[in-house]
Amino acid sequence: MEAKDVDLIKTLVDQDAEIKGLWDQHTDLNKIIDKMEKKGFLNETETLELKELKKKKLAGKTKLQLLLDKYK
Repeated sequence: MEAKDVDLIKTLVDQDAEIKGLWDQHTDLNKIIDKMEKKGFLNETETLELKELKKKKLAGKTKLQLLLDKYK
């Protein structure tokens, strides 16, 4: 996500509950994904979980981007 988008999000978080929820979800998923990717080895279950988390993060990011486009 571009820096200008992050700045816009930070200004809108207090005004728009949906943006706040999507942003919180995005940052939480990002932390979980980073933690999993730092592991040396992922078993099959963890690999599938990581893929699902990335899909969920991307879906949320897409929704967030659509909402931001309304404010631009």
